[in-house]
Amino acid sequence: MDRLQSMRAFVRVIDAGSFAGAAREMNQSPAVVTRLVADLEEHLGARLINRTTRRLALTDIGEAYLERTRAILTEVEEAEALASSATSEPRGHLRVLAPPAFAVHQLAKHLPAFHEQYPKVTIELAAPGPVEGMDEAFDVTILSVARRPLDGDFVARRLARSEVIACAAPAYLDRRGRPQHPGELSGHDAMLPSFLREVSFVRGLFGDADDDAPGGETVSIATARPLLGTTHIDLLYAAALHGLGIAGLPSFVAEDALREGALERVLPEWRLFDATLYAAMPTRKHVPARTRVFVDFLVKAFGGEDRDPWLIAAGCETAKRQ
Repeated sequence: MDRLQSMRAFVRVIDAGSFAGAAREMNQSPAVVTRLVADLEEHLGARLINRTTRRLALTDIGEAYLERTRAILTEVEEAEALASSATSEPRGHLRVLAPPAFAVHQLAKHLPAFHEQYPKVTIELAAPGPVEGMDEAFDVTILSVARRPLDGDFVARRLARSEVIACAAPAYLDRRGRPQHPGELSGHDAMLPSFLREVSFVRGLFGDADDDAPGGETVSIATARPLLGTTHIDLLYAAALHGLGIAGLPSFVAEDALREGALERVLPEWRLFDATLYAAMPTRKHVPARTRVFVDFLVKAFGGEDRDPWLIAAGCETAKRQ
């Protein structure tokens, strides 16, 4: 029995949530993956996974064994990276976790250039929903952090700052008018994340995105019942493109539409809030070359600075108040 291969199969089954999913990721048949895990359980003399027709569940022994197995596989990867980093070009499989909107609107457009530079690196990109923190099951986690310091045992590199701004289709604004102050939004159709009960518009930029800087102006508006409330950012984006109303969107989502004129920035001197985007990695002694070059690539692609490259590219950067 190839014990390392069986251990990798066990971890992949848990991360994928099924033997079939793990088989696809490992480019093996489900029967082979099932056999690998069964051989491992037989070798250990203990059941690691309780199998039902609907779900998999770790046993108590499986829970403890999974934690130790992850650590062992990480050490093996680090040893291999240390031995090969001086002579080998980046290669292997990279697991990336990202917020869905960032994956669709930004990562997807940059992956062809990354693949051209590093053709021997394959990427598995997971974007199941909001990303709350760095996940050690992934090599790289894209974090969007607003108004709080980074906290955790990981290494993170800043990619950029993204402002959340008000946007609408020109046809909607031609029909309903262009508000000059946040107070005028009460007469417009609003589209916002459904969990917001109040939004605050901040005028201008203040140093390092400090909303409380002296001289700043903040206007808070009760959202009551917006025309469209949803937690799906791309639904807000699509509805705004089709002229339904004014939406609050991250700049990295709105960038292309702003550049093409399909969306127009509303209240260009005002923003809702900022979020800083980071590429986070588990703390390791030896980072695999494929992880290092991917993070370096992202930092270069997005600038790595405390400014919004998407609004700059679209020609509608928020003016900094003097």
